[in-house]
Amino acid sequence: MRHRRSAKILATLGPSSSSAKQIKALYDAGADAFRFNFSHGTHDDHKRRYEIVRGIEAELGRPISIVMDLQGPKLRVGVFDNDRVELEAGQSFRFDLEDKPGDIQRVQLPHIEIFQAIDKGTELLLDDGKIRLEVDKVGKDFAETTVVAGGTLSNRKGVNVPNAVLPLSALTDKDRRDLQFGLDLGADWVALSFVQRPEDVAEARRLIAGRAAIMVKIEKPAAVSHLDQIIEMADGVMVARGDLGVEMPPEDVPGLQKRMIRACRDSGKPVVVATQMLESMISAPSPTRAEASDVATAVYDGADAVMLSAETAAGQYPIEAVSMMDRIIRKVEGGQLYRSYLDAYHAEAERTTADAIMLAASGVATTMRAAAIVTYTTTGSTALRAARERPDRPILGLITRESTARRLALLWGLHPMVCEDANDIDEMVERACAAALDTDLARPGSSLVITAGMPFGTPGATNLLRIAWVS
Repeated sequence: MRHRRSAKILATLGPSSSSAKQIKALYDAGADAFRFNFSHGTHDDHKRRYEIVRGIEAELGRPISIVMDLQGPKLRVGVFDNDRVELEAGQSFRFDLEDKPGDIQRVQLPHIEIFQAIDKGTELLLDDGKIRLEVDKVGKDFAETTVVAGGTLSNRKGVNVPNAVLPLSALTDKDRRDLQFGLDLGADWVALSFVQRPEDVAEARRLIAGRAAIMVKIEKPAAVSHLDQIIEMADGVMVARGDLGVEMPPEDVPGLQKRMIRACRDSGKPVVVATQMLESMISAPSPTRAEASDVATAVYDGADAVMLSAETAAGQYPIEAVSMMDRIIRKVEGGQLYRSYLDAYHAEAERTTADAIMLAASGVATTMRAAAIVTYTTTGSTALRAARERPDRPILGLITRESTARRLALLWGLHPMVCEDANDIDEMVERACAAALDTDLARPGSSLVITAGMPFGTPGATNLLRIAWVS
């Protein structure tokens, strides 16, 4: 295995990373999975990149996860007579549905749902929170506001309504078209934007119908209010700190990040920390020290993956950004404090055979100084429970479904490998030893801790633990 570390790297593809040479270089630098941002690019762009990634996967024989990130509803103001206006603190400003250019007194806000959800005193944020207004009066098709913090407002800038649940689906018509295209293409994960309530996840699950895993992006305060329910309904979580940091006070975001990581560790579902991790590397060959510390903090907390956005999609130094993130992760995981931070919290095992086996496997692997824990799995449930324990040994996932192996490429500590199911225990041990040697996780004389379900081929039936020696 090329990437010998536990935390994974999710790199976004875009104009700076579209060719086969560039994408292969990102993988070689340390990317384990690739994000396709459907807010940008055409279907042809995404299809071409998809085929490149699958070609690299076939060449290397290692599953690579593809995450399609849906745009979600984008709330924006209309346009202005002169393309922009200067708003000053204390002035009045009106939003309405009139389809005509705005001026210093008003602008179109073509989202009737916002007028339905806001009241007097509601705060409106424009242009990523740079401009703040407070609602004085609202009707069915207008809102009168006072500017609290002014600035330049130009055409089609975004609108955030932090303290309101908007009567909007998380999936627009564009999202539905993109979703069908991405599922037909073969995306492994669907990152769902603008989630406000559990019903949004249920709607997406009905449409996806098991063809991909669902990664919920937590970027709305309303979603934080339903966090446990949303995590329970999702397959994974993305801590989307960009919009979350606009709609909530910045000082709240670090604590929420830790809370979400811990909640996902409790549930045994992968969690990705995203947005502005190495932001300065969009235009600089090295990050700030604060950014390096930010990545390290997510790794210390036990996040499954850390994500690069514009750094690799549109930045000047995409390969350097992945390489830097890889170096930071390796440095953290190789340090003396890493295990003490990771072991400071352990999710409580559930009273199931699978959790009992995986808890025992982690302890036995440490005692035996095993080269790896090997999990046989079909649905991925065994590997998910193994990673939940955050063992101090690598996890080799021998996975009988290619689609499952691709999804699990984002999982903490797991080295996924597609294989056929074993027919008996002897064959299971033989295949585990051969795979551990092939992936350079073990050497002759090393011990392995192997878990599986009996009878073989029964999904979700982990009930066997075996120690084997590699010959």
